[in-house]
Amino acid sequence: MTEVRTPTAGTLLRREVEGLPAYDPGADPDEVARASGVTPVIKLSNNESPFGVSPTVTAAVSGHLADIFRYPDPTGKRLAGALGRALAVPPERIVLGNGSENILELLCQAVLDPGDLVVTQAPGFSLHDIFPSMMGARVEKVPVTPEFGFDATAWKQALAACPKLVFLANPCNPTGAMFARAELAQIVADTPPSTLLVLDEAYHEFARPNPEYPDGLEMLRDIDRPWIVLRTFSKAYGLAGLRVGYGVASSTALVRALDRVRTPYNVNRLGQEAAVAALGDQAHLAETVRRTGLEIARVAGRLRAAGLRVAPSSTNFLFIDTGRSAHEVALQLHRRGIIVKAWREPGYESFVRASLAAPEQNDVFIERLLDICGRRAQ
Repeated sequence: MTEVRTPTAGTLLRREVEGLPAYDPGADPDEVARASGVTPVIKLSNNESPFGVSPTVTAAVSGHLADIFRYPDPTGKRLAGALGRALAVPPERIVLGNGSENILELLCQAVLDPGDLVVTQAPGFSLHDIFPSMMGARVEKVPVTPEFGFDATAWKQALAACPKLVFLANPCNPTGAMFARAELAQIVADTPPSTLLVLDEAYHEFARPNPEYPDGLEMLRDIDRPWIVLRTFSKAYGLAGLRVGYGVASSTALVRALDRVRTPYNVNRLGQEAAVAALGDQAHLAETVRRTGLEIARVAGRLRAAGLRVAPSSTNFLFIDTGRSAHEVALQLHRRGIIVKAWREPGYESFVRASLAAPEQNDVFIERLLDICGRRAQ
């Protein structure tokens, strides 16, 4: 008689899933507080805005608390309509997500077959690697230059292989650096027409004041090829806890394809209402962007003056070369009540990524980081 073995969780897994790395969300503040004995913990690991949300957002969320027993609008018509008017695009070409990273996942589920080639950046956002790998795709990473800039030759060679999909973040996470207008135009020109170009602009609002920063939607708007531009309300608008992202696609056909693989209620009711309210208060957004730019420049300047290498940033975070094991630096900061993200990609193991907090908390971070790195504040 043949023995029937009960499958284990491991034997049930697809080969691609079994080998996936876990996404690193950063250390838990409560655990760091308990271990360090320091409160409050300064959390600089998730690129959240320290400047809060618009008062209109608070009012909108409060006004809809009585409705949370009902499912949200599965199509997000009100939010899609508001975005369509703001961006001058038909709402039928807008897809909503539980954060823009949800749309990254939907794109991979809808587009990729095992063995397909995906091209992205290095160093880069880990989900640009994890989601394609989940589908069995091959991922090729194009490195930045030693100055964190655009390597035109490397991009041209990678795109010549005709990838199925390209993930391009502008500005880049984790470096904070951006592709200038001519550089992005070159990538668009070199991308084969059969490739789906995904422009991830999660930090678009922070970079927009720079005259060299290209608005990807404006650049791609009239180009007859498959593309999608992703943005989010989690960063500059301060809605990270409500998880609302969106994409503007080259065609309604692409949006319909994503609709087939997404869950029908992927953006909650409060998130939709909060995003509509946030979009309506552009003055609050502008003030957040202004204060962020000033603080990024101040913190980066102090770190550079002390001798640390810091990548140029058009975002609300900094990519800092500590000159030693970033993992060890992060652990020492944890012991002092500060959370940053230690980078693990090959060639960048001495870098930490740190987002902004309030100015007085940033001063504490500067002091403690320089002490750990054996540097003196100037």
